[in-house]
Amino acid sequence: MKRRRRLVVLGMMGRCPFGGQTWLYLNWLRGLARGGHEVYYAEDDTVWPWDPVRNTITDDCRYAVRHVRRCLERIGLRDRWAYRLADRRGACWGLSERRLNELYRGCDALLNICGATDLRAEHLAAPLRVYVETDPVTAELRLAHGDRHTREAFANHHWLATYGENLGAPDCGVPTNGLEAKYLRTRQPIDLDCWPMAYDRRAPHFTTIGNYRQQGSDVTYRGVRYYWSKHREWRKFIALPRLTRQTFELAMWPGPRDRRFLERHGWRLTPPLEMSLDVFGAYPDFIRRSRGEFTVAKDQNVRLRSGWFSERDACYLASGKPVVAQDTGFGCALPTGAGLFAVRTPAEAAAAIEAINRDYRRHCLQARRLARDYFEAGAVARRLLADIGLA
Repeated sequence: MKRRRRLVVLGMMGRCPFGGQTWLYLNWLRGLARGGHEVYYAEDDTVWPWDPVRNTITDDCRYAVRHVRRCLERIGLRDRWAYRLADRRGACWGLSERRLNELYRGCDALLNICGATDLRAEHLAAPLRVYVETDPVTAELRLAHGDRHTREAFANHHWLATYGENLGAPDCGVPTNGLEAKYLRTRQPIDLDCWPMAYDRRAPHFTTIGNYRQQGSDVTYRGVRYYWSKHREWRKFIALPRLTRQTFELAMWPGPRDRRFLERHGWRLTPPLEMSLDVFGAYPDFIRRSRGEFTVAKDQNVRLRSGWFSERDACYLASGKPVVAQDTGFGCALPTGAGLFAVRTPAEAAAAIEAINRDYRRHCLQARRLARDYFEAGAVARRLLADIGLA
């Protein structure tokens, strides 16, 4: 029998209690637990959480703690979580501070999902530390320019497991900064029991969920600026609704000027906030009621061809919803052309959507097969543990 491991997942789903962020962690926890391992979730840093009831960043952690407790109970890890605001005495819930620190020292591996936690001395006591990079490129570009914070964050981990499956390939422009030996390839685990097939031939809209315009994370590399905000990529596909009879609904709510611009070009918009906070209800229901997904990626991933693929896209696939996504090079690892399409232009996107609608059931079944064959949570978790020597 394989050895049962004690594993700690560091995260930020209390700090950022939206559906996408929360399911990112829940799928990892479910995948690791499926291997029979002793799995814990810890949110343990000095960053104040956002409270959606008060609509503010706050040091009052009650909403965040309730969210984490409820989510861990829902997936069968009732007593295996901790939430600690580390710069406050006595601000620790779930596991006691003593038990949490003992857990770090006694675990087999610490998985810092998203790299969301800046490791402190308590975390560094863990014998094996893995930075699971769910959003590649920005950190690599910053490190190439000598960013001290990124250099320390990477140095504090033994392995860098990235969703950038094309990193290191000849057509990928993302620098690996001499750290090739530390990089592993991983991908988004999806628990197929939590994300069942939801076929409905009458489902009307291709949809997606996300942000339209964001500020603050552009990076200049070798004199070229690479953008974080997706609004530039959406503008490249703005004419898509006029190229097909298919309708589109975007769960995003930008400012009034951007909303008018999108609606004028035929995109339907729906506010995402309330839906996204209903992690086990409205959020997955929105995906399951969709006909499929059309979405874009960040400019950084598109131009540098990182091979990144979204965990939200994988949830659509698991639900039996075909995905048409802007090409980031993910075809290096995932088969495209049935159930999943990588596109670069509005014309390619329209052609992919028409192909899906001509044989809708086949593409829905293939979407589910792709989720089973490439994203099943237990298999993704086993592969990562094998790659770090804990098989």
